[in-house]
Amino acid sequence: MFFVHRVLINARRIVITAYYRFVYRDRFVYGQHFKFRGNFKLYIEPTGRVEFGDNCFVNNYFSATSIKKIKIGNDCIFGEGVKIYDHNHKYSEKNAGIPIHSQGFTSKEVSIGNNCWIASNVTILAGVHIGDNCVIGANCLIYKDVPAGSVIKHKEELMGGVQ
Repeated sequence: MFFVHRVLINARRIVITAYYRFVYRDRFVYGQHFKFRGNFKLYIEPTGRVEFGDNCFVNNYFSATSIKKIKIGNDCIFGEGVKIYDHNHKYSEKNAGIPIHSQGFTSKEVSIGNNCWIASNVTILAGVHIGDNCVIGANCLIYKDVPAGSVIKHKEELMGGVQ
């Protein structure tokens, strides 16, 4: 079934809110058996691209914002409320008097390997590379690379590994 709830296109970005399968030219690409639930949102700038591999499942309230590229491997599962950003605001202390929105953005590709489970309410920031066969527990903020075969738990991150 093909149903797009809303597509807004202007000169700067594409905003897609969808409930079933869709594709927009070559800036959003997905493999076979890609499935997602309600409130799936992609914000893709003219220079951005979002790619999903085969057999990926995305739960409710997923969002990804791309200025550069977000690449997701095969056989990945995303819990509710996952957010992925491939960019961040530039900020310089020497320009502290200039509003942050005027300083522009930096962008770095984000990649998620094959066979990964990203639990609910995880945020993945620009430049992160998550290896194959990883589990990211609920409520984690992923700001640095995750080696293949890793398991990341929120409590361990928050407590620094001390229990």
